Amino acid sequence: MPFFDIGYFKKKINRKKITKTRNIKNKFLAWKLDKDYYDGYRQNGYGGFKYDARWKRLLPKLIKKYKLTKKSKILEIGCKKGFLLFDLNKLLPGIRFQGIENHQYPLKKANKKIKGKLYLKDYHNLKNYKKKEFDLVIAFNSIYMQNLGDTIKTISEIKRISKKSYISLASYEKKKDRDKFLDWTLLGTTILKKSEWKKIFKFIGYNGDYYFSDANKLGL
Repeated sequence: MPFFDIGYFKKKINRKKITKTRNIKNKFLAWKLDKDYYDGYRQNGYGGFKYDARWKRLLPKLIKKYKLTKKSKILEIGCKKGFLLFDLNKLLPGIRFQGIENHQYPLKKANKKIKGKLYLKDYHNLKNYKKKEFDLVIAFNSIYMQNLGDTIKTISEIKRISKKSYISLASYEKKKDRDKFLDWTLLGTTILKKSEWKKIFKFIGYNGDYYFSDANKLGL
């Protein structure tokens, strides 16, 4: 089932610093997933991925929705530098959490207080986690950067290891909106119609929460 819109929470794009279209050089630099993408020029990625406590605005709603407590166990897939988990631990000190990321750079830059709970791992290879091990699994804007097969494997694994889950995925309704998204995105790979995502959910039995990001919600 769909859950809350995270669009309001995203950092406002400075149109003076970034156009709606990135070229192949920008995408090449972004796919290295290192300093250029996180802490380089905005056209190549985040333009400085720094902690600003923004997650504190969203987390109270998430905590209430999923009835999280200090005894809850959380996994974030695509945790980057761990800012969400850092703020979650501040709001619920002692909560059990882990984060995984499929590339090294952001993990090296994570806060020392949580770095030991962030791991380098492929999103679709979660065999070391037990069935229903986590009270909540979160994947914000990360798993659709994989190819379709690995994205399906990841969603299937999320279904297996979580009691509850929330994922966000790239979508479109009209071809022109898909083209806008593809011109803008640096890493987005698996972009499907909302109806197609829902069919995949049905095929694999995923019944967790989800959010569809698209060109309109991104203001493209």
